[in-house]
Amino acid sequence: MLKKEILIVDGYNMIGAWPELVKLKNQDLIEEARDQLLQALSDYQNYEGNEVWCVFDAQFVPGITKEYSKYRVKVIFTAQGETADTYIEGVVKKLRNVLTEVYVATSDLAEQQLVFSKGAQRISAIELYKDIKRSKKALETESRRFRDQRQRGTWSDDQLEILKEIYKDMLD
Repeated sequence: MLKKEILIVDGYNMIGAWPELVKLKNQDLIEEARDQLLQALSDYQNYEGNEVWCVFDAQFVPGITKEYSKYRVKVIFTAQGETADTYIEGVVKKLRNVLTEVYVATSDLAEQQLVFSKGAQRISAIELYKDIKRSKKALETESRRFRDQRQRGTWSDDQLEILKEIYKDMLD
């Protein structure tokens, strides 16, 4: 039996580390940065087959803890006064067991050490960024191969070569 894998992402930590999201943040386009992050995480989740949660501090959206799904990613805004780190630490403790492997994506070194001590695997913001780029490229390659195969039918390359030879012989 395979373990269920859950990736918990410190949202604002990613926004502060990924080049295209930093640009949006610096232009005060934090909502757009959050949306792009969630889209990337959704694509990653769909390709990798794991579950992804994205946690944001209440600093930009004050109020009570709010949870919802966007692009099939579980999105959590912490309660006012609660940091994403505190929320993540608590949820790692609850989720981590023999059937569930928990990964936490953050570049906060203190947070990485704490979640590691609770049994979670840690991933830096840049590692996750590179992994998402790799997954996106692999998906594009698979899609292109599938599209090419559909366009030419179900013939293999060897079969197509044989057909070309037969066609040439017919013209001669």
